[in-house]
Amino acid sequence: MSQPIWQWSATDTAAAIRAGRITARDAVDAAIQRMAATNAAVNAVTVDLSEDAMDAARRADEVAASGVALGPLHGVPVTIKENVDQRGQATTNGVPGFANVVATEDSPVVANLRQAGAIIIGRTNTPEFSLRWFTDNPLRGLSKNPWNHDITPGGSSGGAAAAVALGMGAIAHGNDLGGSLRYPAYACGLATIRPSLGRVPAYNPTAVEERPPTLQLMSVQGPIAREVRDVRLALAVMARRDARDPWWVPAPLDGPRLAPPLKVAVSKTPAGIACHGAVAAAIDRAAGLLADAGYAVETVDPPLVAEIAENWRTLLMTDTKVMMMAGIREYGSGDVNQVIGDYLAASNTRDGEGYMRALADRTRLLRAWSVFMEDYPLVLAPVSQVPPFPQGEDLKGAARVKQMLDEQSMLYGVNALGLPSAAVPTGLHDGVPMGVQIIGPRLREDLCLDAAEAVERGTGILTQQLWSRT
Repeated sequence: MSQPIWQWSATDTAAAIRAGRITARDAVDAAIQRMAATNAAVNAVTVDLSEDAMDAARRADEVAASGVALGPLHGVPVTIKENVDQRGQATTNGVPGFANVVATEDSPVVANLRQAGAIIIGRTNTPEFSLRWFTDNPLRGLSKNPWNHDITPGGSSGGAAAAVALGMGAIAHGNDLGGSLRYPAYACGLATIRPSLGRVPAYNPTAVEERPPTLQLMSVQGPIAREVRDVRLALAVMARRDARDPWWVPAPLDGPRLAPPLKVAVSKTPAGIACHGAVAAAIDRAAGLLADAGYAVETVDPPLVAEIAENWRTLLMTDTKVMMMAGIREYGSGDVNQVIGDYLAASNTRDGEGYMRALADRTRLLRAWSVFMEDYPLVLAPVSQVPPFPQGEDLKGAARVKQMLDEQSMLYGVNALGLPSAAVPTGLHDGVPMGVQIIGPRLREDLCLDAAEAVERGTGILTQQLWSRT
């Protein structure tokens, strides 16, 4: 290949290392050099692990030379978000008060990546407590979108997305409680999968107590990459069993074949919120490409999305108020306290009885989608009803935050449902990435990724347009 190695996909990089065409040191050095050339402008990687990475690459080459079977990501450079445990590194979660919370063992997702041969070149930025769609905090500072510094790179995996978009690693780790994989992928022109609950094991050994119930039900770990095939490869690696997560489900990554043509429900306003013209155009383009690929595309709104979004806000914000707010007040900055306060004001938090009833009612909402997906196994919908937000937009007061929550209803509604959803870019609007999400039945990430690849075949790899600018 004539391209620089840092532009290669994870799939091609791993294959080249296995074949002996390049070494792990070649791949890791290319990513490190790219990080040195581009990171200062966007502040995506906040902990530079170049020295450790080159040591690991040398060991990886020794293993390759020994002739033993290599892992699927052997020698591939990756990044890890600063809110999961990585042995020897601080799990800061964007909070200055957590700067000395150093992990003594890896979280499951990090352990799985290492076992597959991936080499960690750095840790990426996240907002305080990973609770905003903007990646900024008083410990590490503001991360910028490589396409346009005036708009958010997304959150909370904004550092991860900006890094992989620019070639600082072929795969970025992130997580998703309210869109934190899909929204950064949308903002930075990337592909991702929000896995089903139980697909990828999760656990932070540094945690002093178990996560609130809503986080246990709605937060997942996953990959962000420049190409859908790399997302699929990374998901297979991340999804390996870890006994520390009792929610993990031993389900195959490829489910039974469904009779063609697969029906796709296309919805531009799933919660009744008007969408921007550029978003509508992105949906139309993706729908056309899916139709060309043999899918049966119909304009149909999925059920109860506004109620689902309200259920997410009620449950998550009640959990936040009861189990997290004291820590946010103690350790958080004025900005995050303002934003969370505005989230709370826009949400119907409940007492104990109300919370239990809202949690019970979630099953009704899941059932409605389960029945709907018997007829429409896939839903094509906006990631957001509007293009990526300007930086700091959630600091403009409670009314604006409520509007933003409405505009993101389908984004975090997927988390309330616990379903898989792939995000894939569709092109540019005024120089800014646009894209869609494709939602599938529980544990059918394969269906989501198949459809995302059909869209990608028609649009190409969007970041190639970014590289011509940088």
